[in-house]
Amino acid sequence: MGDRAMSAAPRSLAARWRRLNWRDRALLGEALLTVTLARLAIVLLPFRHVARISATWPTRPPPADAREQIIRARWAIRAVARRMPFRAMCLEQGLSARVILHRRGVPTTLYYGVMKDEQGQLMAHLWVRSDAIDVIGTEDLARFTLLATFPPVGPGSPALGSGGAR
Repeated sequence: MGDRAMSAAPRSLAARWRRLNWRDRALLGEALLTVTLARLAIVLLPFRHVARISATWPTRPPPADAREQIIRARWAIRAVARRMPFRAMCLEQGLSARVILHRRGVPTTLYYGVMKDEQGQLMAHLWVRSDAIDVIGTEDLARFTLLATFPPVGPGSPALGSGGAR
């Protein structure tokens, strides 16, 4: 039974891939590319360069279907991140969401926060929002202290997340 269970997973993944339409396949390909490039940027570039890339606004008005674009981007990034040969954490996923949505004219903001875990170790986290819409990484925000946003947002912004980072 163990061998059958092991061989069933790839067939299931391949079967799911075949059921996808061309738009979903293209979006998954884009997510694969952007998550990989985000990882390379994090590993190879100084943070100030990554932050500068993150601090631009789209030059065109947001699309009418921005919420749908966000939902689709979130789905693709999470699906790809689970299957990467490296751990695609919040930073890779957030940068990827930023790039994918920026290309579609959807404005997003990256939020960088920190907290201390049970052992007193400092833990960093990145989450992404588009105005009042959660994009990615917005789970359990109440525990994080907000350090910076890219691009910068003003005080009292509604985009701090449903958990309301402190």
